[in-house]
Amino acid sequence: MSTVSIKPLADRVLVEPAAAEEKTSFGIYIPDNAKEKPQRGIVIAVGAGKKDEPMTVAVGDTVLYGKYSGTEIAVEGKDYLIMRESDIFAIL
Repeated sequence: MSTVSIKPLADRVLVEPAAAEEKTSFGIYIPDNAKEKPQRGIVIAVGAGKKDEPMTVAVGDTVLYGKYSGTEIAVEGKDYLIMRESDIFAIL
């Protein structure tokens, strides 16, 4: 887990996406253009939450989110997603 100098606001969460699968369960390598976008990641930073709704995810949690959730950003050469907590489906 890494630390970054970004602090999400309100109910937003900064997530480091998991690496895309390189190989199928049968051992076949997947080309770059056929890899699926990962739908899980590790929470790197969380906002303070809304006034009446505290945050339920914490730094270090592994989460499951929607395929097209969040906005992709690059910080210090690494790719992250920033999304609302409501875009997260589950904590694994």
